[in-house]
Amino acid sequence: MAAAQGRLSDGAGGMDDEKEGDGRESRTDQAPLPFRAAVDALKAARVRPQVEIEQVPPPQRLAPFAYALEATVVDGEQDLADGRLVLLHDPAGHDAWRGTFRLVTLVRAELEPEMAADPLLPEVCWSWLTGALQARGLSYGEPSGTVTRASSHYFGGLSARPAASQIEIRASWTPLESLSGAPDTGAHLGSWCDLLAQVAGLPPAGPGDASVVTLPQRRDPQSR
Repeated sequence: MAAAQGRLSDGAGGMDDEKEGDGRESRTDQAPLPFRAAVDALKAARVRPQVEIEQVPPPQRLAPFAYALEATVVDGEQDLADGRLVLLHDPAGHDAWRGTFRLVTLVRAELEPEMAADPLLPEVCWSWLTGALQARGLSYGEPSGTVTRASSHYFGGLSARPAASQIEIRASWTPLESLSGAPDTGAHLGSWCDLLAQVAGLPPAGPGDASVVTLPQRRDPQSR
């Protein structure tokens, strides 16, 4: 998965993922109850069928406890978008997060070069993230991130290939904790999947998503 190979930043303190985990769930069985509850909510969440999710080793050194998921938006045999979502937890709290939990994401997808040239594209993509959270009525704080677009042009022996463009969204935010001390991570996962679907060009899943701008279907999405 292309997006899974990128480096993640927590979007607040400039911390990067320098080392992958060894396949364990960051000592989930020994973790504080709020973190275990947050992970259980992620595991129990239901998402739209076009989004395929799997657990992956979490990044190390970003927080005492972490849990990571990767997802791919699939249409038949084609991968339209992919990304990673990481749940971080520091029981002692984090000044930059203004909380004890943080969600960090990386989302990428191919798109039409003409769409990539739109000067408003970064602002629109960022609004997809905030709009997806707001559509589910989620409270969050300290949002931070970047939207990057890149274009590739081929020459010589590769000149037959059409120009390709990619959009990449890196973001993080602090989910509001409930009275139990754990945020509603299942709902945040649903919002993240809504973002993935929008970046992939899929139509809204329900009436509640109708007000969010959707990216037009891209040409020649990647085959599986």
